[in-house]
Amino acid sequence: MNWESVSRSVPLKTLTTLKAGGEAELFAKATSTPELVEIAAACQLEGVKVTPLGWGSNFLPSDSGVKGLVLVNQTRAIQIDGDVVIADSGVAFQDLWLKSTQAGLVGLEFAVGIPGTVGGALVSNAGAYRSNISEFLIELEIVQDGKADWVDPSWMEFRYRDSVLRCESPRSAVIARTRFRLPKGDAKKSYDEAREYQRQRIGKQPPSASAGSFFKNVIDAKLASEIEGLSDGMRKNNVVPAGFLIEQCGMKGFRLGGAMIGKKHANFLLNVAGATAAELRSLAEYAKCEVKAKFEVDLEEEVMYIGDWTNFQPISP
Repeated sequence: MNWESVSRSVPLKTLTTLKAGGEAELFAKATSTPELVEIAAACQLEGVKVTPLGWGSNFLPSDSGVKGLVLVNQTRAIQIDGDVVIADSGVAFQDLWLKSTQAGLVGLEFAVGIPGTVGGALVSNAGAYRSNISEFLIELEIVQDGKADWVDPSWMEFRYRDSVLRCESPRSAVIARTRFRLPKGDAKKSYDEAREYQRQRIGKQPPSASAGSFFKNVIDAKLASEIEGLSDGMRKNNVVPAGFLIEQCGMKGFRLGGAMIGKKHANFLLNVAGATAAELRSLAEYAKCEVKAKFEVDLEEEVMYIGDWTNFQPISP
């Protein structure tokens, strides 16, 4: 690896959808899988922490910056062989649906409108409408300890909107490529279903800078059976939407500095006026406290906080 090609002190604001945060200590881009593997492996062998970044749609970097190397993943290759789709981890999640549907494969309609890459979707086990990306994964190539290997999906330890790469002390690994098996189906029906999902999302999602859904929905059978205002489908599946709980606390449109809870959808935290990362996280903490006080449940972030947050102190509303 040519370390001279690595940049230093690169601002991350323009590389995340929340448009906040500090600088990357070291910074590089990979446009092919071999390049991604080379950079990730070299960093691992040198003991340099690697933070992969796709569209930056599920990250909030600290205002203090991110130590180690932020590696922007711009790999884009997709191959289809029968019912198996091989995709680079930097492929847009929506493009994975489009290419597979064009090949007569279905199942990923829920991906339309979910921002980010295939790799990022796997890290958070992205999904919607009672489907998850992990359902279709049959193998993935990861870079760990300086080398690349194909591993079984069990390596990821998938859970609801979670995986081993999201835990408090995640494995030092980078996803390079993926293999999915998808069922054959009716392309027109797939397009129609995806179009309806997109229509629903457009009606809920605000235009301001955001990370999409900020919190995971709550899976709680007791709360789902007792709380008023839930749909029958939500109640049946023991799901209580995080945005519903925040809205019930009267927080739609609540603002802290340049950060605001969405007026359309309360599970969107918006950067409406040059918010700092500290303001956005403080607003998230306040929403969590209000929901805890009213419903005695703990909201858990979908968004990942990266970088140095050791000195973070929530700003009081």
